[in-house]
Amino acid sequence: MFVVGGESLIDLVPLSAAAGAERQALPGGSPFNCAIALAKLGNSTGFLCPISQDEHGNLLLAPLAAAGVEVLLKERVAAPTTKAIVSFNDKMQASYVFERGADRAFTREGLLEALPPAVTLYQIGGFAPILAKDAEKWLPVVKAAIGRGATISFDINVRDKLVDDEEGYRSRLSDFLDLAHIIKLSEEDHEWLEPGVSIEEHAGWLLDRPNCELVVVTLGEKGSRAFTPAATANAGIYMPPVFGDTVGAGDSLMAGILTALGETGALKAGQLGQLDQAGLERTLRFGAVVAGLNCAHKGCNPPTRTEVDAVLASS
Repeated sequence: MFVVGGESLIDLVPLSAAAGAERQALPGGSPFNCAIALAKLGNSTGFLCPISQDEHGNLLLAPLAAAGVEVLLKERVAAPTTKAIVSFNDKMQASYVFERGADRAFTREGLLEALPPAVTLYQIGGFAPILAKDAEKWLPVVKAAIGRGATISFDINVRDKLVDDEEGYRSRLSDFLDLAHIIKLSEEDHEWLEPGVSIEEHAGWLLDRPNCELVVVTLGEKGSRAFTPAATANAGIYMPPVFGDTVGAGDSLMAGILTALGETGALKAGQLGQLDQAGLERTLRFGAVVAGLNCAHKGCNPPTRTEVDAVLASS
């Protein structure tokens, strides 16, 4: 099973560009989005995050069920659903302000008990290292997943508006990155973490960590790049015929990359680092199509495997 651990939340998305525009409540959260995308691409997927008893919790459960994602924490919690207030720039790229709640209503023991006995992949969400009280509960889960056979992937996904202790955050983030075999970050993450450093140099530093074998950097409309000790590769975006917005694009791309790696037998420690340029290009292209099809909608709505295969067959 692929297991995704981390936050689910409600995206409050403006219905127009006008100031004070009415907002629509849409299910979201980077790990939540990735779990749904993985399941819709045909992977057996579990989601490890508390779900609130409130009406927004019902809104979150519906797409998980529709995609076939197993909710691993069965008992719903009293804390209110976490919310993200979404804004868009002139390129329809999203930014967020957060009000946290149910995504933090867990215990270390509860997370460990809910983790399946066999885990193929454990994907970590971006909120995990932000607060020390959360990190000390999530880090043992990652280590337990490794003990159950998991390859570890980490989507850095810096949420700077939530970071009020930058030194502590960087230290906790480093602890998680030292366990990861795959590290994904956006160009914005890179610029926040290592301003003035080239992407190539930053990727090299990440690959020098104890377990990392693959680094993926997303570049917005400029596509994506991948780095292993053996090779590098680039891929452009896939632009859908009708464009909605970019909410969940990076999460969908990550799910596509993990799916492609799993299907080619490369989603294993020792195999990832041997990917050559051609293999990396195929992997990035698959992820780009998944992300592009997601962008055909308002809010995160990852594609099915059938939709992805149709685009790949026609290109």
